[in-house]
Amino acid sequence: MKTIRILAIESSAKPASAAIAEDGRLISLYYQNSGMTHSKTLLPMIENMLSACMLDMSGIDLIAAAAGPGSFTGIRIGCAVGKGLGWASSKLCCPVSTLEAMAHLCRDFTDHLICACMDARRGQVYNALFTEERGQISRLCQDRALSVDELYDDIKNVEKSILLIGDGAELCYNHMRETQQGSPGCRLKLASEHIRFQNAWGVALAAMSKAPSQYGDLNPVYLRPSQAERERLGGKPE
Repeated sequence: MKTIRILAIESSAKPASAAIAEDGRLISLYYQNSGMTHSKTLLPMIENMLSACMLDMSGIDLIAAAAGPGSFTGIRIGCAVGKGLGWASSKLCCPVSTLEAMAHLCRDFTDHLICACMDARRGQVYNALFTEERGQISRLCQDRALSVDELYDDIKNVEKSILLIGDGAELCYNHMRETQQGSPGCRLKLASEHIRFQNAWGVALAAMSKAPSQYGDLNPVYLRPSQAERERLGGKPE
């Protein structure tokens, strides 16, 4: 049976990461949160990781990248790197939702509602809800941008424990705990840091259940207009 290797890329927030998965197993994960821009770190990370694994792009079968939502600049860089590598090496690609990729890191949390939250600023989070059953992640809603209060209204009557993940998880946890003071509210859990934040292993896991496509289909998903677009349309800058 042919070995299937996935090169996964995650650059939707402040950290950047790359991973190699082989037949569903994590072979290598390179994670960096140095404050340097992804345009400077991402390609060297990938090159160093491939070299350390004694591989080159000829040994990769699929390129997966977090396509958003997230930092507009970050996801543009990640998609551009994935698309460029796909074009140069004639490899199939797979765009993956950042929120869904995070949920795949929480496969051990049976009987929980997995609430993925990324800080979207302007009082909003990017969010999607998932559940885990028999090792499989199921999506309960589409990726969306909404306020923390709107999210709380959506989940406050959920009977399951709610696992908050993502770089907006702590923001949501603190705000919701304050909101529900004096009332039973929902059962909130803040995920441990090693699974709270997005990384490329989650991207690889999510890509394993998706159909690959051509590199030209690896495009950013923003969910809302960029600041430049808002200003052009008459909105105020952040």
